[in-house]
Amino acid sequence: MSDASPAPANTKLDAAVLKVAGVVVLGAIMSILDITVVSVALPTFQTVFHTSYANVAWTMTGYTLALATVIPLSGWAADRYGARRMYMTALVLFVLGSALCSTAWNIGSLITFRGLQGLGGGMLMPVGMAIMTRAAGPERIGRVMAVLGVPMLLGPITGPILGGWLIQAASWHWIFLINVPIGAAALLYAFLALPKDSPQPSEAFDFLGMLLLSPGLALFLFGVSSIPGEGTVAAARVLIPGAIGAVLVGLFVRHAFRPEHPLIDLRLFKNRQLTISTIAMFLFAIAFFGAGLLIPSYFLQVRGQSTLHAGLLVAPQGIGAMITMPLAGFLADKIAIKRIVVPGLALIGCGMAVLTQVGPHTSYLLIMGVLFTMGLGMGGTMMPLFTAALQTLSGPTIARGSTLMNIMQQIASSIGAAVMSVILTNQVRDSTFAGPAIASRHSKSIADKLSPAQLAKGFSDAADGFATTFTVALVLIFLTVVPALFLPRRKVEGPAVAAASEPSSVPVTMH
Repeated sequence: MSDASPAPANTKLDAAVLKVAGVVVLGAIMSILDITVVSVALPTFQTVFHTSYANVAWTMTGYTLALATVIPLSGWAADRYGARRMYMTALVLFVLGSALCSTAWNIGSLITFRGLQGLGGGMLMPVGMAIMTRAAGPERIGRVMAVLGVPMLLGPITGPILGGWLIQAASWHWIFLINVPIGAAALLYAFLALPKDSPQPSEAFDFLGMLLLSPGLALFLFGVSSIPGEGTVAAARVLIPGAIGAVLVGLFVRHAFRPEHPLIDLRLFKNRQLTISTIAMFLFAIAFFGAGLLIPSYFLQVRGQSTLHAGLLVAPQGIGAMITMPLAGFLADKIAIKRIVVPGLALIGCGMAVLTQVGPHTSYLLIMGVLFTMGLGMGGTMMPLFTAALQTLSGPTIARGSTLMNIMQQIASSIGAAVMSVILTNQVRDSTFAGPAIASRHSKSIADKLSPAQLAKGFSDAADGFATTFTVALVLIFLTVVPALFLPRRKVEGPAVAAASEPSSVPVTMH
């Protein structure tokens, strides 16, 4: 009896943890909100800067490339300079990048400043997750993941709505300027709430690993992200950087098992549950986030909605996640995560199946209901998979596992966005009238050149292109179920020391 009695108290998030959580969540909300805000602004950038959609898409891609480059470095930096100091530095970089984005004079300058934003945003989530998991302890990982899921809830709900409203009511500059006061508040909060750093001697930095992994990831994602603009995998802009990046990443994988403290600890894959969770999360992120980026585009391009209305129409997805994510976080500490993830994937699959039949006149109520259902599934899938990966780790391996999962998610999201975009682009290109019909939304001269029948045919073909793309995402959701079925059938009772674990005196790091 005495052994069991402390358990309930240990699973609660006390005031000290919640105070730290407030800092981390505020920073993560700002970072994730910026991604969803920019997603609805792409057509506006295309018009304002007189450039192609492929070019404006680099405002998203440049941010992602910066994320992928800086995430592996954040662990050593947090070790060397302290997690609190690095978190505040990340906030400063993000706010500075946001302010500069608002001054962009052409698409090139905007992409450059978005990269600076990404350097800050890339550190916010992994360093914040390390701070949170260290404060809460492994026995409360599920609830911590639920708290960290709050930004994922608010981003899809408020991002498109806020972005659409700011663009219509003011100008595109304000989707970046709004980060300045929020970031200043987050910086002050972090200064007051986070415990002071007590830097300890840092372990040797894996310089060779950095020289292989960071440029390798950046080059590989650059190649993958160039596919939509080039329209083919065979283009030199895709193959050359993609191949060089893949070789560098491969060399890093070979190197990572040699040093005692590699940049990314791949020895963690000896942990079966972490490996299964990572595979499931990777497939899920390709499907869900890749398809999710296209949903606002469907409302804007096929249905002719404004940015504000497009934001309102996708809000039910975030509302659905808001309902299930806290419940999933609570249950993840109580029952087998497999019993949460598999039903969540089933809900997403049902919703995605309906989207494969979407047309130019599909009922908005039906689509909103589908997005709500998919949100319910997302709330029971994403953070529980993170929990499954981390709950069998202990000590510094928790932070290393969270870094590994963050990097895999970023890679998967980038691959998903590129794959879904190129499928949709090729579908539109194969139609005679789909491209002109979409362009007519922004150009009266093009609209005047097309007859009503040609416009109707173009929008119908464009909707079919979206439906085909959602079919690919549905197949990937089905594939995600396979590793999810191999998650443990019973609740994991306590964290097991991973193969790469170290003495508990080593500070929590992000590798």
